[in-house]
Amino acid sequence: MADVARLAGVSVKTVSNVLNDYPYIRAETRDKVLAAVAELGYQVNHTARSLRSGRTGMIGLAVPELGQPYFGQLADEVLAAGRRHDVQVIIEPTGYSREGEIAALREITRRPVDGLLLSPAMLTQEDAALLEQVELPLVLLGEQIFNPKVDHVTMRNEEGARAATELLLSRGRRRIAVIGLLHKLGAGASDLRFEAYRSVLEEHGIEPDPRLFGWSDEGWHRGHGARAMAAILDSGVEVDGVFAFNDALALGAMSELQARGMSVPGDVAVVGFDNIEDAAFSQPTLTTVDAGRREIAETAVDLLCRRIEERAAARAGRAVEPAPPVLHLAELEIVERESTPPRPR
Repeated sequence: MADVARLAGVSVKTVSNVLNDYPYIRAETRDKVLAAVAELGYQVNHTARSLRSGRTGMIGLAVPELGQPYFGQLADEVLAAGRRHDVQVIIEPTGYSREGEIAALREITRRPVDGLLLSPAMLTQEDAALLEQVELPLVLLGEQIFNPKVDHVTMRNEEGARAATELLLSRGRRRIAVIGLLHKLGAGASDLRFEAYRSVLEEHGIEPDPRLFGWSDEGWHRGHGARAMAAILDSGVEVDGVFAFNDALALGAMSELQARGMSVPGDVAVVGFDNIEDAAFSQPTLTTVDAGRREIAETAVDLLCRRIEERAAARAGRAVEPAPPVLHLAELEIVERESTPPRPR
């Protein structure tokens, strides 16, 4: 930094102000400093900066896995949001393991991060108190557990499932299979989406048929969707619609239907959930619920960075009144494509 200052003819403090985007710098001075930075190939020493500030400029993201398209694309969105905040993101897959999720919480101070975004899949509501014991800022993602004392960003699961089921009913489908059920207690998204599906059917005078329930305890990938669809069809039950709890399950179910000579949407209409990229390129393209993945990522990173700033100010002795915990529900949208019939005129 001293070399940059000498070349630009300014003080080291001025260079620091420019590199930290201090607003009250003359444009001419800023240009001279940036030109010197470019000429010398100067890069900020993040290790030295962290020693001075007590911050690393990095945040953690703990998700069940990256092989699941939703989590892989969520991670991409978090990385993009992190770049806008000038923070790096360390991604930690927890392996659909309760032990992995607890380790992400308890060992956070051993990692070079200033805060954590956690998307649990195996923790239960009985573990909610653990969230208050985390020593660094934390933002919770998903619907597995809730704690009103912790910032939480999630999706509108019930609304999305209701909209998906209503769409199928509006296209004249009455024998609607549901894929993605889990036998484990406290199954988060699965429970919420199933209850909404069942409620909508009952409101329309349709008794849910257990033969149309597709169980997927091993996972929510394409193969699991195909196997669940096969089990339903092998039972001999009539099916004219499918609501899958994520797009990967829906794509697997659609593949199984087509392998058996059934047309989509002619014989069976299919709706997924998440609006992953593959949904727009399947044959036929997949109707799905877009639950606001980008909004979730951007809001969560914004919240976490705000909490990190509050903590830094408090440690520096500045009087800061922390904002109350936030519960943010992202907006959703039904994306209609070819796997459902056109809207009736």
